[in-house]
Amino acid sequence: MAVFVALGAFLMTLAGGWTAQRVTDRRHLVLGLAGGLMLGVVGLDLLPEALEAAGDEVFGVPAALLLFVAGFLLAHLVERLLAARRAAHGADEHGHRSPEVGLTAAAAMVGHSAMDGVAIGAAFQVGGGMGAAVALAVIAHDFADGFNTYTLTSLYGNARRRAIAMLVADAVAPVVGASSTLLFTIPEGALGAYLGLFGGVLLYLAAAEILPEAHHEHPARSTLLCTVAGAAFIWLVVGIAE
Repeated sequence: MAVFVALGAFLMTLAGGWTAQRVTDRRHLVLGLAGGLMLGVVGLDLLPEALEAAGDEVFGVPAALLLFVAGFLLAHLVERLLAARRAAHGADEHGHRSPEVGLTAAAAMVGHSAMDGVAIGAAFQVGGGMGAAVALAVIAHDFADGFNTYTLTSLYGNARRRAIAMLVADAVAPVVGASSTLLFTIPEGALGAYLGLFGGVLLYLAAAEILPEAHHEHPARSTLLCTVAGAAFIWLVVGIAE
C-alpha cells in the first residue's frame, strides 16, 4: 500500500515539474492548500503519534519534541547553507549563476523526496489512517517539490535535459524510499523519533518555504482560505481515522 501511494507522489512530482514549464496564476492557491495540509499533518497527526511512540523524556523534555525541534533546525540549516552558496555563486562580476549550484539544490530536493517515501512507509507501519494522512500531505507537497526541482535546476543555467533528468529523479525518489520500508519493520521508539524529526522538517518547509511563496505575489484571501481548508481537511481525516 505504501509503494502504491508513493506512486501518487511520483505522478504529483512530475505534474509539478510540468507546471513549472507552464506556470499559471493559480499556483499560489495550490501552494496555499499544500501548506495547510502539511501544517495539519504535523500538528494534528505526526506529533501526537510521535509523542505516543517515543514518549521518553530527555532532560525533562519528550524525545519526540526534541527531535521535532532538531528537524526544524536541520531543515533551516540546510536551506541557509544552500542560500549562502547560491548568493556566493550568483554574485560574480558578470552576474552569471553557476549550474552546479542548481544541481546541488535539486539533489537536496531528491534526497528530501526519498525521505518523504520513507515517511509514507513508516506511517503505514503505524496504521492505515496515519499512513493516508501523511501520504496526502507528502503528495500535496511533492507538487511543489517537482515545481521547485525543475525551476532550481533551470534557473542556474542548466540545460533543459538536465532539469528534466533531475525532475525524474525527484519523482522516483519517494517510490524508492517507500519500497525500502518493505524490507524492515521500524521499532516503535525509533519510529516515534523519526516521525518527530520529520515533523520538524515538514513544518519548516510549510512555514518558511511553501506559505511565504504562496503569499509572496498573491496575498489574496482565497490563498488564505485554501490554507485553512487544507488544515481543516486533515482534522477531518484524523477524526474519521480515529
